[in-house]
Amino acid sequence: MQELEVLLKREGWQVGPKRVYRIYKAEGLDLKRKKCKKRGSRVGAPLAQADASGQRWSMDFITDQLNDGRRFRVLTVVDQYDRTCPVLYVDRSITASKVAYALDLAARTAGALPQAITVDNGPEFAGKVLDAWAYANEVQLDFIRSGKPTENGYIESFNGKLRDELLNTEIFFSLPETREKLEEYRLDYNTYRPHSSLGYRPPTEYAQRAVSNKTTTQSKRKILALPLA
Repeated sequence: MQELEVLLKREGWQVGPKRVYRIYKAEGLDLKRKKCKKRGSRVGAPLAQADASGQRWSMDFITDQLNDGRRFRVLTVVDQYDRTCPVLYVDRSITASKVAYALDLAARTAGALPQAITVDNGPEFAGKVLDAWAYANEVQLDFIRSGKPTENGYIESFNGKLRDELLNTEIFFSLPETREKLEEYRLDYNTYRPHSSLGYRPPTEYAQRAVSNKTTTQSKRKILALPLA
């Protein structure tokens, strides 16, 4: 709800949380998500934490269908630090070779490949093809434990947003149209949509501020380290 308030204020609307909630309810937008059943006290192993953009990515698949019932898959990739999405790769089926190709596309968008990518144990990720690609590109594939999707929570969260905000609200008639709509979503997600975990800033703005703050801190350290005259 606060994300909606941020977007409206960005457009020049003078609104508060109560007014946003009142309009949200009046328009019938208060749809409740299905709650997942808790499974005992099982807790996922903590992921290694990224402390800068481009260090660690997460990736996974999400599946949907065209209007005629034909299924398609989307390879989703997200940066664990700033939550940017460098690529959404769509096809009827996605083999390990296509995963490698999609990651090369992501590297062009992001400027470089990460040090590590967190993945599950699916055959597209755990086979020889991606292993050879990772070795050639000096990227570590960080596998979560089988049956523990919470260990890859970054991509689980992203896929949930993608499902709620696009896949469940749009009708797709062809793969080219699907690719176009997903790319529009990716750009909006990266550059415009506020994220609560990033202080209600878009991922690209958060990443730029992080780089700026780091540069400023390093400059101050250099000044302090100068010898006295």
